[in-house]
Amino acid sequence: MGPTFSGFLISAMVFLTQLLSLTDGRDIGVCYGLNGNNLPSPGDVINLYKTSGINNIRLYQPYPEVLEAARGSGISLSMGPRNEDIQSLAKDQSAADAWVNTNIVPYKDDVQFKLITIGNEAISGQSSSYIPDAMNNIMNSLALFGLGTTKVTTVVPMNALNTSYPPSDGAFGSDITSIMTSIMAILAVQDSPLLINVYPYFAYASDPTHISLDYALFTSTAPVVVDQGLEYYNLFDGMVDAFNAALDKIGFGQITLIVAETGWPTAGNEPYTSVANAQTYNKNLLNHVTQKGTPKRPEYIMPTFFFEMFNEDLKQPTVEQNFGFFFPNMNPVYPFW
Repeated sequence: MGPTFSGFLISAMVFLTQLLSLTDGRDIGVCYGLNGNNLPSPGDVINLYKTSGINNIRLYQPYPEVLEAARGSGISLSMGPRNEDIQSLAKDQSAADAWVNTNIVPYKDDVQFKLITIGNEAISGQSSSYIPDAMNNIMNSLALFGLGTTKVTTVVPMNALNTSYPPSDGAFGSDITSIMTSIMAILAVQDSPLLINVYPYFAYASDPTHISLDYALFTSTAPVVVDQGLEYYNLFDGMVDAFNAALDKIGFGQITLIVAETGWPTAGNEPYTSVANAQTYNKNLLNHVTQKGTPKRPEYIMPTFFFEMFNEDLKQPTVEQNFGFFFPNMNPVYPFW
């Protein structure tokens, strides 16, 4: 006997549920910074994440008040120590134990820790050489407290690449190649991703003569760059694949990437900054990363953190103050979530 109408309906509903699950925010997050003197309480912020359907938060350091507010929320947290603490964590296993015991252990039963990030754009700064040892010590500490499945990684900026154009020429700077190789070896052992910060806005705003707005905003209808047979319709993919090429060159092409920060400011550098540009970039990026990979890694749906939740008035003026999806009063800067 053939399938009934109700059977078709159930199958359609299952398919729709599966389709929606691809874009329900499980692999999409928003960075939560606290560089403002007028921000809402952490409890209100956690509720705003939940009502907005955002299931992943990235913190830049442990904030006990945020960790307390996140208890039982079901929202995943990614965070790490301050860059200033990396050296001590690398040199002293007991310091790493104390950091985990203070900032992770008290919350482990009620907060979902997704990633521990050792270094936020610390490469190629003074702490670079300490990152591998700090990662190993934090991994040891997590295992000590029964949290050995929590992934440990680092966050690197675009300028970690000495070359990024065309994408296939992507390569790490010679001064950090050995450090990046050591870090990748650690990531490979624990099957962890590398986190990267990717900002087409800054590339476009610094060279609008050679980079078109369409290429930066995902609105180009024809490939702008063709590189070794791969067609690039947007700058974001080109920047990400430059990292993939750099990883290939040091023998770690199997390492996956997560975007730790990306976004577009609404003000501060007109005409490049605007609400319209920010809304267009973020909307198109969300559609892109939840549906497809890059030309070099087309099957890999890449988890992505948007930057950022709020406009923060204590950040460096003025562009840096205007990346938020929300004003401090929790009203949206523009409709999105």
